[in-house]
Amino acid sequence: MIRSGGTPGLLIVLFCLTMVGSTTGVFAHDIPNDITIQVYVKPEGQRLQLLVRVPLNAMRDMSFPLLGPGYLDLAQADAELRNAAILWIGDEIKLFEDGVQLPNPNVVAVRASIPSDPSFRRYEDALSHIMGPRLPDRTQLFWQQALLDVLFEIPIQSDQADYMIDPGLERLGLRVVTVLRFLPPGKDECVYEYVGSPGTVPLDPHWYQAALRFSALGFTHILDGFDHLLFLLCLVIPFRQIRALIAVVTAFTVAHSITLIASAFELAPDTLWFPPLVETLIAASIVYMALENIIGAQLHRRWLITFGFGLIHGFGFSFALRETLQFGGTHLLTSLLAFNVGVELGQILVLLLLIPALALLYRFGVRERMATIILSVLVAHTGWHWMTDRAAVLSQYDMVWPTLDLSLLLSATGWLLLIMALAGLSWWALGMRRQVKSAD
Repeated sequence: MIRSGGTPGLLIVLFCLTMVGSTTGVFAHDIPNDITIQVYVKPEGQRLQLLVRVPLNAMRDMSFPLLGPGYLDLAQADAELRNAAILWIGDEIKLFEDGVQLPNPNVVAVRASIPSDPSFRRYEDALSHIMGPRLPDRTQLFWQQALLDVLFEIPIQSDQADYMIDPGLERLGLRVVTVLRFLPPGKDECVYEYVGSPGTVPLDPHWYQAALRFSALGFTHILDGFDHLLFLLCLVIPFRQIRALIAVVTAFTVAHSITLIASAFELAPDTLWFPPLVETLIAASIVYMALENIIGAQLHRRWLITFGFGLIHGFGFSFALRETLQFGGTHLLTSLLAFNVGVELGQILVLLLLIPALALLYRFGVRERMATIILSVLVAHTGWHWMTDRAAVLSQYDMVWPTLDLSLLLSATGWLLLIMALAGLSWWALGMRRQVKSAD
């Protein structure tokens, strides 16, 4: 029988037991906001080595042994570190050899590291670090600050095969940045840096793999880009015949190809205010084209205006490629051309859908001129709101223009000559088309 006077002592004992129990492990914690993961992939002989460094606080629902105020118990941590490596990394990463998925990787070595450890700057240093002795047991390392370093191995048929990876590590944090280095034998290192999940990507792509990936990307981008679709609608509304639209659409294609390629070769301004400026100008181009449709568009000069706006839209396309262009490997030009092909295929699909739809509207609905005005007013209204919203974002930046010097003048002159040459070529092609049409 317990006397009432012993109750406070019992509560104290229970409290102490609870506190001791709380230092034995970490059972759950919030998803970290931003984490950076480093990965090395190296096929060699009949094995593929995978080195991964992940912040330990990204390993959720694990019972890491702790000491004192939250130090990782390094003497007892190996088993739980290995379990975390399998559950959160090994079971998620998918590797493919010549299109065939490889088995889950085996854990060869695992260790905790201090946050300032520089070993992962080079593959050789990272491998030596992981295979070396672990931190001394007396090291006071808070578990939230520790790094988890893992060496995996997977059996392969040949180190000369084509390899693809689906990292699957995006669930480790709200925003996951991965730096992945692929070290093929006898070739230069391929470095990729991406946010979230890139999907399944070739680690050293062939030209046709890059072409397929980026043509699909261009096709989906034009269908997902609502502002580009509204611009195409503005082109189609007054000129519904395919033959009348050829010169206009060609001018748009040539123009956005110029600035897209220029941006990929880092010839565009690299400032924070440039993307919001381009987005604002894209919205302004929609408003202008819609207003021109209302007052009456002229086919003989529509192609030239479209060419000018196409240069702006090309910069907009380039923003979609900034992160993904790296997955083209060494096939930069092939990837750019394939992206353009995909964009054009998407535009053709949109035109093939828009022209019959407008024809039905004009035939069974509103009169053509009235329908043109109504549609253009709706487009102008949407574009105006986009323009004002984007202009508000742009106004938050301090626009520092480049210094006017000889190099800037030479660069601007080169751009001007290129644009004039292409515009002249387009004008000549349009003239030849008219001559052929008149001869018929």
